Amino acid sequence: MGSGLTVAVFGAYGHTGRFVVAQLRDRGFIPLLSGRDADKLRALASESGLDARPASVDDPASLDRALAGAAAVINCAGPFATTAAPVIEAALRVGIPYVDVAAEIEANADTFTHFTDRARATGAVIVPAMAFYGGFGDLLATAAMGDWTAADEAHIAYGLSSWQPTAGTRTAGAVSRQRRGGGRVVYTNGRLEHRHDSPPTLEWPFPDPMGPRAVIGEFTMADVVTIPSHLSIPEVRTYMTVEAAREVSAPDTPTPTAIDALGRSAQTFLVDVVVRSGDTERRAVARGQDIYAVTAPLVVEAVDRILTGRTRTVGVASAGEIFDAPDFLRALSPHVTLEQYS
Repeated sequence: MGSGLTVAVFGAYGHTGRFVVAQLRDRGFIPLLSGRDADKLRALASESGLDARPASVDDPASLDRALAGAAAVINCAGPFATTAAPVIEAALRVGIPYVDVAAEIEANADTFTHFTDRARATGAVIVPAMAFYGGFGDLLATAAMGDWTAADEAHIAYGLSSWQPTAGTRTAGAVSRQRRGGGRVVYTNGRLEHRHDSPPTLEWPFPDPMGPRAVIGEFTMADVVTIPSHLSIPEVRTYMTVEAAREVSAPDTPTPTAIDALGRSAQTFLVDVVVRSGDTERRAVARGQDIYAVTAPLVVEAVDRILTGRTRTVGVASAGEIFDAPDFLRALSPHVTLEQYS
């Protein structure tokens, strides 16, 4: 448990940030609120009784002050194309681990590209995409691999009952589309490629009770950065149920609405991961509620393991590389139902 350690949360007042703050408190940590909007920070500090330290990504000294005395920092503030590098730099300066919840493919790729050598040389720990997209799929794929050291393909199919995006999701998506010139990304032949055609629609055989559903193929998520960062798999493909893809793309879809005391929405998810080597397939399946809410136990479990030395490497590392994936997934049992097949 947290043992009273202080963990800074940058973007603490955002939709996901609030879930993370609550989860940190539940796990015995002391959240330190930070972010760019001083008014929102003051409101959250007044509501929660926690300390707040405003900081700007354009002001390194303010970030250093915000992280002073913290044992680790969780970055929940998108777009991560703007925030990740400055907050990582601050974490490196003050000598604490950095974890973020970035779903942006390009921002996560940038983190690996720009910080891998420095972080490894200094023994720093940087874990990008420690969230529903990127980290969770990586943990499931790594667990499904078992004793395999390589595979031909990894498929991650997202069966979302709905997808009401937050304002942050919309902003991050717009930034990514701009960086791609309006195109889309796929991971094939061991590298990221850009395409400008329409993605295919096909049927994915989700397990019961969901059953077969129409999905958008090549609906590429951050798993195409995290999984290949440590697993030898030249083809990584992700899929999204058609209804959820339409909702997240529609400009008039409302933001998530809380239906329970935890603030979760009614959204449910099923993540179906299949890895294939030759004619053999291995599978891992997970179910739960609210992709934004479940990011909180994912990232807080990661911080707890980093601070208690339950890690396998240093430097920039994805969830499946730095943690014992099956053990990590078992630890999520209060929040996620895990089914694994070989």
